[in-house]
Amino acid sequence: MTDARRDGSAVQPGSVPLRPAPPGLPDPNLQPPIIAESGDPFALVRILELIARVERGGPIRIDDIAGALNGAYLDWTFAPSVVTDALVALQANWLSDYRNGSGIVLADGPYGATVTIEDSSRVDPWIVRQALRAAGACQEALLAFSRRSGVGFDD
Repeated sequence: MTDARRDGSAVQPGSVPLRPAPPGLPDPNLQPPIIAESGDPFALVRILELIARVERGGPIRIDDIAGALNGAYLDWTFAPSVVTDALVALQANWLSDYRNGSGIVLADGPYGATVTIEDSSRVDPWIVRQALRAAGACQEALLAFSRRSGVGFDD
């Protein structure tokens, strides 16, 4: 038994013939909101991009960093706890690489938790390397997803 199209031609595997969209059809390329999660490389890249650009040498409230991220990425939501987790991991990486705690200092300030990034020439290239590592993890996740043939996340 063969399927036939209205014009009598046979169906071909891998083919989805399309016609023009009806007038008024909305754009399907809407993005759902994304809730940033600790350990997610996609969230980390965004956090590191902002941290790479903050002023150095003075405390910055983590709540303000989360607010800036939420303002910059309107389809994302960054909780201060996610930002804190990323900064704790960043601080641990700094301690591992430089064996001192002066590069990234997390503290409790009078208006909430803060981070202070060392004002030295070694910080920028180091943060860029951290961001490149996170971006590489994003690429790996995207490649892994594409290898699943789009069947989902649970396989």
